[in-house]
Amino acid sequence: MASGSDETVVTRFAPSPTGFLHIGGARTALFNWLFARHHGGKALLRIEDTDAKRSTQPAIDAILDGLDWLGLDWDEDTVFQSERGSRHVEVAEKLLAAGHAYKCYATTEELEAMREAQRAAKQPLRYDGRWRDRDPSHAPLGAPFVIRLKTPDEGETVIDDRVQGRVTVSNAELDDYILLRADGTPTYMLAVVVDDHDMGVTHVIRGDDHLNNAFRQLPIIRAMNEIEGGWPDPVYAHIPLIHGNDGAKLSKRHGALGVDAYRDEFGILPEALFNYLLRLGWGHGDQEEFTREEAIAAFDLAGVGRSPSRFDMKKLLNMNGNYIRAADDARLAKLVAARLGSQADEALLTEAMPVLKTRAKDINELADGAAFLFKTRPLEMTDKAAELLGPDAKALLRQVSARLHSEQDWTTEALEANLKAYAEELGLGLGKLAQPLRAALTGQTTSPGIFDVLALLGRDESLARIDAQARDPSDAPA
Repeated sequence: MASGSDETVVTRFAPSPTGFLHIGGARTALFNWLFARHHGGKALLRIEDTDAKRSTQPAIDAILDGLDWLGLDWDEDTVFQSERGSRHVEVAEKLLAAGHAYKCYATTEELEAMREAQRAAKQPLRYDGRWRDRDPSHAPLGAPFVIRLKTPDEGETVIDDRVQGRVTVSNAELDDYILLRADGTPTYMLAVVVDDHDMGVTHVIRGDDHLNNAFRQLPIIRAMNEIEGGWPDPVYAHIPLIHGNDGAKLSKRHGALGVDAYRDEFGILPEALFNYLLRLGWGHGDQEEFTREEAIAAFDLAGVGRSPSRFDMKKLLNMNGNYIRAADDARLAKLVAARLGSQADEALLTEAMPVLKTRAKDINELADGAAFLFKTRPLEMTDKAAELLGPDAKALLRQVSARLHSEQDWTTEALEANLKAYAEELGLGLGKLAQPLRAALTGQTTSPGIFDVLALLGRDESLARIDAQARDPSDAPA
């Protein structure tokens, strides 16, 4: 069956575990996952952990956790590149035996002198092929060597990239790069090609910073296809990188953080980040929000643009707000309770969620908005709230307290009718009544609607909070 047909689509996401799952990596993972799901194929995960000094178990755990949180599942067991070294060596030895690779005995000093001469002549820095056609017997006995790929040095290589279009590179620009180091360990270039082939990968979807690598990796694929057959070229799709909102390369100040930071620090829901990353460089008409099923049905590489996309935290938060309003109240209550700590009551939070979530853009805002429910008396006041509770406001609160003590129907509707009528009797706008009430009940100047606050706190706690703030300082015991 031809590579690239729907029945055989296999994609892979292959992060290096040297840090967190950053936002660009998460989008690459998503695009690979969606493309495979759209075509009814397989999405595979490979951890490229051959850099033993920089790869860490906490980074592997963070990557797996971030992918799981986004809801990206994989179709086979995770492949760890570090466990496949003998297979990488096997392919290098086949290339060597077939004349597609050779032993290079150049010393570190010789290579540095070569580069110095190239710098002086303002030439590109690349290996000059000094051992390409030399007999290994010319090397000193027992001298260390690396194995280099004998890349084609005439003609050109053409890639019909599914995102970038047709890209052509002169083969004279490719150098004979190292496949096996002097200690016998494989290089990234060799390991990636071998693993992609052995995993049956048909479509290599990755950032466009890897486009040059494709031209260096294809000679291995084509040489192995010549040696043993069954090594077809993959379909390439190189996705433009993500930039900051100012057009500069994405950095931490723009939001180049780990997926876990969006969850834990910024309070983003996974479905919101999933949707935002989907739309970051990919489009489908005017549609902005997609369910997971809609995304799978719609996604294809034709919708990926060639220009870098711009990460905009404000847009992500706006989208997150939409998802918060649509989310299940009990689920949100659980997330908020985790932020508020042991004093939080999930049942009360669930009851409060319809009024708490109307304006919140993230879980942190939800938690801040809900905190008043679990405060203990005497309430800690913000400076602005304290300013609203001067002598006149306290006198007004004493009147409101007397009015509310007689209210037996402690529902949002009854409280609203009562206080609106009372404000009218006093000749006050409702805001003049609501402002000191909000400060007394929450210790803040912002909250859900004042009638909702009263109903959620309940009759006894509401009256106790109002009376605590309404007390005339002159009434305090000597």
